[in-house]
Amino acid sequence: ATSRLLVNYQEPYRSQILDYLFKPNFGASLHILKVEIGGDGQSTDGTEPSHMHYENDENYFRGYEWWLMKEAKKRNPKIKLIGLPWTFPAWIGKGENWPYDYPDVTAYYVVSWILGAKQYHDLDIDYIGIWNERAFSSKYIKLLRYTLDKHGLQQVRIVASDRLWEPISFVLLLDSELHGVVDVIGAHYPGTKTVPNALLTKKKLWSSEDYSTFNDEVGAGCWARILNQNYVNGNMTSTIAWNLVASYYEELPFGRCGLMTAQEPWSGHYKVEAPIWITAHTTQFTQPGWSYLRVDGQLEGGGSFVALTDGLGNLTIIIETMTHNHSQCIRPLLPHFSVTPQKATFYLKGSFRLLHTWQSFKRSCSAFTMRCNVWKGSFSLYLNVDEVYTLTTLKTGQKCGCPEPPPPQPFPSNYKDDFNIRNPPFSEAPNFADQTGVFEYFINSSDPGDHVFTLRQVVVQRPITWASDADQTISLIGNFQWVNMTVTCDVYIEKQRDGGVFIAGRVDNGGIYVRRTKGVFFWVFADGTYRVTGDLAGEEILMKGLSGVRDNAWHTLTLNIQGTSASGLLNGYPLWENVTVSKPSNGWAAIGTRSFEFAQFDNFHVEA
Repeated sequence: ATSRLLVNYQEPYRSQILDYLFKPNFGASLHILKVEIGGDGQSTDGTEPSHMHYENDENYFRGYEWWLMKEAKKRNPKIKLIGLPWTFPAWIGKGENWPYDYPDVTAYYVVSWILGAKQYHDLDIDYIGIWNERAFSSKYIKLLRYTLDKHGLQQVRIVASDRLWEPISFVLLLDSELHGVVDVIGAHYPGTKTVPNALLTKKKLWSSEDYSTFNDEVGAGCWARILNQNYVNGNMTSTIAWNLVASYYEELPFGRCGLMTAQEPWSGHYKVEAPIWITAHTTQFTQPGWSYLRVDGQLEGGGSFVALTDGLGNLTIIIETMTHNHSQCIRPLLPHFSVTPQKATFYLKGSFRLLHTWQSFKRSCSAFTMRCNVWKGSFSLYLNVDEVYTLTTLKTGQKCGCPEPPPPQPFPSNYKDDFNIRNPPFSEAPNFADQTGVFEYFINSSDPGDHVFTLRQVVVQRPITWASDADQTISLIGNFQWVNMTVTCDVYIEKQRDGGVFIAGRVDNGGIYVRRTKGVFFWVFADGTYRVTGDLAGEEILMKGLSGVRDNAWHTLTLNIQGTSASGLLNGYPLWENVTVSKPSNGWAAIGTRSFEFAQFDNFHVEA
């Protein structure tokens, strides 16, 4: 859920960000886009909607991944697309928190996503994964291959198992049928190393999730080092960064762990971070289909180099001399090593002539500057520490730039959304970041007029989870630094008897930590009671009483938090006041429901 805020950028800024990511010979010029197959569950920084919330439901226009894949393909028709589920809707497991009890159902669900990508968006998915960082089932993988083939999707390749090198490598060596259907072994955060069994399978080896590091100069150093050393040390021919672009509220888990930062759609501000230009050192001078040459790759003074060719006379050499302290990734732990300034001599056989040298260095990993040299036969380079060089026969590299984006601005302190939009470009309202459950635009055709267009929570059973989703649903919005605020929202409980909804302020947590969220929560329930709690779980009760609220009727809730005191209004009249609140001292605004239940929200307004 890391591209959540990107979709809300206005033009021309949104297209500029997409150009930096995907446009060939412009910025990162990415070769691969790997997307989540939304499953209605928390996947690190939020939930992404499923194309099938319920068994009899199909909709290939939810969320923002379809849009993102199309924007990538529009800029680079050759980009490779990968889909991988983190979570699954509840009906897949028929009540169990497990996707493999009915493998035919899971295979049908995943293949329907691939078919929908083609039918509704003309997108060809190149690779499909199994279940992110969770167990795999050999029976399921074989059934997935069978289902793909049955639907004419022989060209879709299978990546397994997006976790560790083992046990998948060992199982592939034992099970020849499974060996025949898995095309790529994908491991996460391998620390540039592989294992003997993985090499014995003779499969393509990928670091299918890596990086995940704050995108400053050290993050850029981490990325430079692993882009080379994943091949040099681990024979991996693909390295995929989580995440593409930091387009989520920065205080959510792993803030700013993207190749660039675009987390302010309200201002238009974004930042092209150093990892974009480190990426360009590889991606602008190679393409999918190029081959790594089997060279030693270790430099005597520390650092590494790789050499790739297209087999048609082109050659690219990428050199990095990153020091330990300038290239630590978030994980795994990096053992100490030393790098010293050195003279490196390269010997070119045959007719290779390297024409261009691109260079980035420690003081600015985003330098990415070019000079013309002609290297042939043998040549020597003086390499300082914390530098990246690309030597290439290609003349196509560019360091492109757009006009400076607008300056940063905090989230608007007075923000309204009435959700009155007949044909929304996306299924979710701008800036709302769902953390459990899914909140979608809804047309309330039975309403006489005031509430035809609303926002509706639509997940009614706990999904097959990947993280610790809350037992309540919640969507965040605003500025984490907010202290004093008034939140107002019209609410409509659909679930009889034990249904309930809330509005909240000073909400302090989300993402994989959503279960431990604290704040000031104002709840009303279908049984005519209300509560004020200091947490999402509803365990820390600050006030409770009767409200007269009922289900299937609209009510207006207002929550006012000033300093250490909070008060609440129902339909404009005071319901409770002078409740003492101490922690947390600041946080987002939020809306949500008591359980996985249908409920609607309208005329949201926050003044902070």
